Amino acid sequence: MTEEYCDCWEYEEPVSLPLIGDDAPEFEAQTTTGFVKFPADYKGKWVILFSHPADFTPVCTTEFITFATMQDEFKKLNAELIGLSIDSITSHIAWLKDIKDHVEYKGLKNVEIKFPVIADIKMEVAKKYGMLQPGASDTKAVRAVFMINPEGKIKAILYYPLSAGRNMEEIKRLLQALQVNEKDGVSTPANWMPGDDVVMGAPETFAGAQERDTWGSDGEKTVHSWFLVTKKQK
Repeated sequence: MTEEYCDCWEYEEPVSLPLIGDDAPEFEAQTTTGFVKFPADYKGKWVILFSHPADFTPVCTTEFITFATMQDEFKKLNAELIGLSIDSITSHIAWLKDIKDHVEYKGLKNVEIKFPVIADIKMEVAKKYGMLQPGASDTKAVRAVFMINPEGKIKAILYYPLSAGRNMEEIKRLLQALQVNEKDGVSTPANWMPGDDVVMGAPETFAGAQERDTWGSDGEKTVHSWFLVTKKQK
């Protein structure tokens, strides 16, 4: 009896994951507020592009209500919210209507979701952004957050599992930290909050380090060491 061999291999489609500093992958999509061409339609604005596993799910509902009540706060920071899940426009609309008409959470009710929610039933956007991860689910996007600056560059990426809801205040804080970094060319220390001292860059030469040793703390800056100097935020 002759054995038969097959030279063919089955390959799974690789997960695409854009990196910090990359151009945000472009796409066109239908949303609950109309057609969007991304990121061209958002030039000059910060964008928080986030995915959720599915419509009509409990954790996602709490996230959407929270994001919706903070939308004006994000707008004041020149930032727009865009949601996404692997669901149809009809499903999105029905879910958002149900949230407004029936759901009360932490005293919040009649909450209208005004930011766009992308319909990605073919998973095209989710795959471009690495939101679909087979180890978590083949049909649901993980809780991804992409922070994109006004020039369309990805500045931060956050990933959460399906089971853990996101901290929206932390997302806002991170946005503010990124904006301070871009505006003033400084870094932010652990647990930084707006108004706190920021961190100056460390010297990149031996001579620069020696010069730092001659610095003293004053009303504007605090010298903790030659490599760690904090100063008042502008």
